[in-house]
Parts: sequence; C-alpha cells; structure tokens
Amino acid sequence: MKKSITKFAVAASLALTAVSPSFGQTTVGASCGCLPVGSRTVVNLSSLADGNGNLNATNTVLTCDKLYKIDNQIYVGPGQTLTINPGTVLKGIDTGNPLTANVLVVSRGGKINAAGTQECPIIFTADADALNGTYPLSNRGKWGGVVVLGKAKNNLINTNAFAAYPTIVDSSGLGFVEGIPGSDPRNIYGATAGNEVNNDNSGVLSYISIRHAGATIGTNNELNGLALASVGNGTKVDHIEIIANDDDGIEFFGGTVDIKYATVFCNNDDAFDWDLGWNGRAQFIYVLKADNATYSGGDNGIEADGDDDKKNPSYMSHPFIYNATFIGNGFNSTPTAGSGAFGINAKERTEGEIYNSIFANYRSGLNLVKTLGTRPGTVESYHNWIAGSFKVNNCTFVGNTALLTVGGSAANVLASDSVKFFADGNVNAASLPGFDFTLALNGTTNAVSDKVDPTPNPALASSITPPVDQFFANVNYRGAFPSDGSKSWLSDWANASAIGATAGLTSCPTDINGDGITNNADFLQLVNKFNQTCN
Repeated sequence: MKKSITKFAVAASLALTAVSPSFGQTTVGASCGCLPVGSRTVVNLSSLADGNGNLNATNTVLTCDKLYKIDNQIYVGPGQTLTINPGTVLKGIDTGNPLTANVLVVSRGGKINAAGTQECPIIFTADADALNGTYPLSNRGKWGGVVVLGKAKNNLINTNAFAAYPTIVDSSGLGFVEGIPGSDPRNIYGATAGNEVNNDNSGVLSYISIRHAGATIGTNNELNGLALASVGNGTKVDHIEIIANDDDGIEFFGGTVDIKYATVFCNNDDAFDWDLGWNGRAQFIYVLKADNATYSGGDNGIEADGDDDKKNPSYMSHPFIYNATFIGNGFNSTPTAGSGAFGINAKERTEGEIYNSIFANYRSGLNLVKTLGTRPGTVESYHNWIAGSFKVNNCTFVGNTALLTVGGSAANVLASDSVKFFADGNVNAASLPGFDFTLALNGTTNAVSDKVDPTPNPALASSITPPVDQFFANVNYRGAFPSDGSKSWLSDWANASAIGATAGLTSCPTDINGDGITNNADFLQLVNKFNQTCN
C-alpha cells in the first residue's frame, strides 16, 4: 500500500531508509537547559539508597545534569517521593539474569513525581543505549522496567500467598507483584477488604519513554515495561511510551488508574494487558508491533483478563477504552503458548467496554473465550459479550485474517455471533483509504523501509462519543489520531515517531536536526525543502 505524503512532516518527508543520529536523543532536554547526555555526570542510584535498595531521602530529586544508572532493585518506600526532573535520563544495567533484573519500584504509600514535558521527556532505557538512534530494537529485556504499587481495589481472593505473614488472617485484596522473586513486603500491592483507596495517589508519570525493559522469571511471572498494580485514579499517567519491551508493554493488576496518550512499539508480548479487576479509563492508545520478519511473535494487542485466579469474584475488570489504534504484524502461523496474535483476546471472564478503535493486521480481530475449563460457574468472556457486560462497539477491523473467533477458531462462531458483532456498529474492511498497516523494519540496524500510516483519510466517523467528564476528550472519530492534518499527541517527543516508523503524525516541526533547539542550523536544513506539502 502507498502512503500519502500530504500528511508527512518535513523530517519524515526526507524519505529516510535508516535511522540517522539526527533522529537520536543525545541532546534530550536541551530546551530545558539540560546538558548533552554524554556530558552528564554518571550517578548510580544505589548510591542514593541503603544496601537493600531503599532510597535514603524523604524526597529524592534526580536532575538532568546527571545520568542515572539503575544498578539495583531500587525502592521508593512509604512516605517517600522520587522526583525526576524533565529531560532526565535513567539507564538500567543489565544483570544478565531475569531473577535479579534491576527495576524501579514505587511501593504502596510511595510517590513518583516524573513530570516530563513534550520538549523535555524523561527517558528510561538500557545501559548500552547511546541514544543516537542506533541501539537495535531487537534488544529486549535489558533491565527490569518501572513498577508502581498502590492501595486501590483488586479482586484477589485469599490465595495463601501470605503464609509468611501470619498476622494477616485474610489476604484477600493483597498480592505480590509479578516478576520479582521472593516474598519481600515492599512488593505487595492492594489492600484488605474495606481498606481500599480507589483515589490513591502514587504521583505523576507524564511524557515518559521506557525502552528495552522487561524480564521473564517463569510462566505468567514477568516484569513489564510499565506495571500498574492496584494504582488509584489519583495518580496521573499520560504520554507514556514503551519501546522494545520483552514482555507486556503496559499491564494493569486491578486498580482504578486512568491512562491517556500511550504508545507501545515493537514489544514482545501483549501490548496492553489488564487483569484482577482493573476499573480504569483509557483514551488515545497506539500500538505498533514489529513486522513479522523482525519478530514473528508479539502476541495480542489487548489481553483482557478479569480473574486469572479463577476464583469467580463478583468484582471484575471493567475498563472503558476509547480511541485506540492497534496494528499487529500479521502473525498467522500455528498458535503456540503465549502467541495468540489477536487484536483483542478477551478471556478469564473479563468485562469492559471498547469503543471507536481500530484493530489491524492480526490473526483474529476479536477472540472470545467460551470454554470454562477449570473455571467454576457458567460464565466466561464470551457469555459476558453476549450479555453486554463486555462490549466491543463502533470499532473498525482492518486486514485481519479472521474477523471474529471463539476459543481461537472461526469455526466456533455462530451465525448469531456475527449478527451481533455488526449490530454493535463494528466494521470489517480489507483496507482503508489513507491507512497503511504494513511495516518493514530491520531490528538490528533500525532501518525502516516501509512506514505505517495509522490515520485513515477521510476520518472514520462514529456515532458514539465518550462520556462527558474531566478525563475523556469528546471526539467522534475512530482510532488514536485525528485525520485532519493537525499535529498529533505522538509528535516531537516519542521515539516511535522519531525513528521514522510511523508516518502522517507530525505537522512541520521546526527542530529539523533534532538537537532540541530551533535555530539557524534548522533553517539551513529546511530552506532547500520548500514547496513540499506539509499540512
């Protein structure tokens, strides 16, 4: 498919076939007065903590004149705040062993105040990443990622996980976060029944890029790019980017936290994963998998779980999702464990509502689990979909091998299922004008020879608009981006846009050479590019 150049930024219209240093971020934060990354003083985070990784100060402030190394499992404890100034870079050191992966954990009662800006994002990346655009996207799992633990509600029922804490009679509502072995109480999330704090405030994560993270220590026991466990809706999470992660991009373990403007690019497992009673809101989500030649797995766009423990609690996952674009890699070989390749994989009795979104280039657009297996009761996600407690409405499915599957197979889909699917306002299409879901990427050199364009043109209108509240933007189009040529929320700060994998998203940025400053050097590069269309 050919992509229209009319929406390209000047930087994108240079027709780059490889990543050049000008698309790197060695000068991240320059407009905020930050030093070039290579000139910053190196500080190990362990030097700001005790021997067990607990930060020493009540308020630890990280500044962009220094380069911080995550050289241990670092904890922000109860009553503590970790403040990370805009433009700051943190690099996780690779231990070579997922059991001891270096990770940043904000424990219950702790706060992270990481408020980056569009001009000065905060970057978490691998120690070996020179931030010049050449560190291979195939490098995943080089450090542990970021974990935030809160006190909001989840649906954990006493699992005897707390045998080591006999003073806790009923552990319902409490759990140890995945991916960190052992029973360290600093890794507990949630609260016992009646003590939940749904407006719990764990701080701010804004304009954050998390790259090359993740760790797998066992089946269903992994660190993600960003893990949010029982995090409350008093926490602000927006403009989040996950790049080349080894497991899920963003995973929710219960909680009520909302998320807005988030992208997951080139990750290894599910891009957007919820479980254990997540009841938050999300809007403007963009997911782009690595192409099939670069990595033939990648699993699901959304993995939606209500209750992994199969205890059938009454409180289930029920998030509200609007305006997402998920682009898979067409992975269509025989499914193996952990390789579903569904746009939406609805299972474990999940509830929830997904509206005005686009799902493209998956083995199946929507998969619903129907067989109960070892689950007690008579309800699975398929039954919730039929009953209306799980909704997929006014969404567009493009170029998927199968539109709808039940239990992983189109053969299990009843005629009445198809009728319902389209009656819910969903659309199936082989292609869309202006929309290009094909990506060609070299995971070693980062060369991009075929960009995707996630903005259908004309726009895909929807008769459904989000609820009128203080969170949702009231838009009536489908997908993560408008198609009016306006500057997108991904522009200028996100590496997924900067490396040139995604076209049609920027609107003539003035910082042409990517040094963080608009000056004569940008003008000299721009002057020979006049008369190109850029709207």
